[in-house]
Amino acid sequence: MTSPTPNPRPQFPVLSAHAVGKSYGTTAVLRGVTADFHAGTATAIMGPSGSGKSTLLHCLSGIVAPDEGAVLVRGHHIETLGENERSRLRRESFGFVFQSGQLLPELPAIENVALPLILGGATVREAKRKANALFAPLGLDGLEDRRPGQMSGGQAQRVAIARALVTRPAVLFADEPTGALDAQTSWEVMRLLRESAREIGSALVVVTHDVEVSRWCDRTLTMQAGSLVAREVAA
Repeated sequence: MTSPTPNPRPQFPVLSAHAVGKSYGTTAVLRGVTADFHAGTATAIMGPSGSGKSTLLHCLSGIVAPDEGAVLVRGHHIETLGENERSRLRRESFGFVFQSGQLLPELPAIENVALPLILGGATVREAKRKANALFAPLGLDGLEDRRPGQMSGGQAQRVAIARALVTRPAVLFADEPTGALDAQTSWEVMRLLRESAREIGSALVVVTHDVEVSRWCDRTLTMQAGSLVAREVAA
């Protein structure tokens, strides 16, 4: 019996940056950055402090608008959208995992995970039902009613991953997702991020300074002084 042929990479990327430039005052932070991101793949963006990697993530995710160039999600320009439209796009099409997790301390885990759905118009009951479905796969059984202050750093970061995944986003952004974790917990968080993104078909974009984190990704884009200086595909 022959092995099944793997699915070909989609013809069109889910996220694209075309000659993106961004300046603050007289300082150019991004200089003509061009890159494509495909569904189900993981990309690490690396570079020294001040290289522009976080600014690139902010432009890709619609947090800020580039001064030059274009950012497209599923072929649609987002750099021309107003702030309200970009906020809606982030809520509906993007998921975010940050170094600190940024969970709401007053809410239990189940409500933290359900929050993006509630903000998008789902009923509390339906949002909690969908949120609850993520707890077992992410090793969070029994933590539904715990608040962030009652969890370990690794548990809180897994709750943050669940929150990012609950809308089944087209793109999953992770900004130094393991920066506050020990080596073993970092390994587990990256495994969950990579496997979860692949399962739902999200393009995973990870900003990191950690070579070990980049090894979980299909390729690494290296930035220096606002420009992409290297593109390395994982062996």
